[in-house]
Amino acid sequence: MTAQSDTLTRFLLPDAGVRGVHVHLDETWREILSHASYPPAAAELLGEASVASALFTGHTKVDGRLSIQLRSNTAMRTLFAECTAAGTLRGIVQLAEGGGDAPRDLTALGEDALLAITIENPGLDPREPQRYQSLVGLTASNLDEAFEDYFRQSEQLPTRLLLAADGGRAAGLLLQKLPGDEGDHDGWSRASALFETLGKQELLEVAGNDLLHRLFHEEKPELLGERPLRFACSCSRERVQGMLESLGEAEARAAAEPTGAVEIRCEFCGQEYHFALTELDILFGDAVVSSPAPERLQ
Repeated sequence: MTAQSDTLTRFLLPDAGVRGVHVHLDETWREILSHASYPPAAAELLGEASVASALFTGHTKVDGRLSIQLRSNTAMRTLFAECTAAGTLRGIVQLAEGGGDAPRDLTALGEDALLAITIENPGLDPREPQRYQSLVGLTASNLDEAFEDYFRQSEQLPTRLLLAADGGRAAGLLLQKLPGDEGDHDGWSRASALFETLGKQELLEVAGNDLLHRLFHEEKPELLGERPLRFACSCSRERVQGMLESLGEAEARAAAEPTGAVEIRCEFCGQEYHFALTELDILFGDAVVSSPAPERLQ
């Protein structure tokens, strides 16, 4: 494995007054891809969204998890990627029936397409996490530009973002001007000019500190910290059981009728869960009051 792969790196360009986050995924990205078969454009978008979710956890205070979700009623129904504060990632794409691919130009998803960033942090009650959601205007043709627009509008700070993914690697770089008068008068212009020299192929091929040195060595970058990244799914038998409880006894038993059991497969990791009719008897015949069930399998 390439040195410093599957890593998030935070850094500072002190003279320019610019902060940044770099993410490079290898094994983690291949693990995400291994659980489904996606056509090329859908796979590329999933890789870019996965990297973006990790980048944003290095940019924003996240104690729980941060997710990126794009929904539409056209070719790509759902694009979902999530990164936790512990550095675990997962993601999926759901395409419309018919075997098509996601569009290369996101504006083709239509005016009803919705792109959202959601942060879920632990609350005082562990059953009720605190959720913060921001909607991103989808007027750009790609995720890079859509997120750049979002940061400029929401944080009112100049921001540059480059995302890239292929069949074996995914990577991203985020730059943002520090608030206030940090840095010299043309620091952001210099950093932006250096950023412009970076192409997607170079972003994919060069990992970690080598890329930062190649781009910004004249700015004397300071590393603020690194964090390993890996694939992991938060599904569990308890979560699936909670989902069945939320469906209700009649619907759960109806699902079990054809085969004598409810079979549920997690779309993120492929884990299969089996609930026989006898287990449903116990689940719905138990007099003990259950804790509130999650709205969906996560």
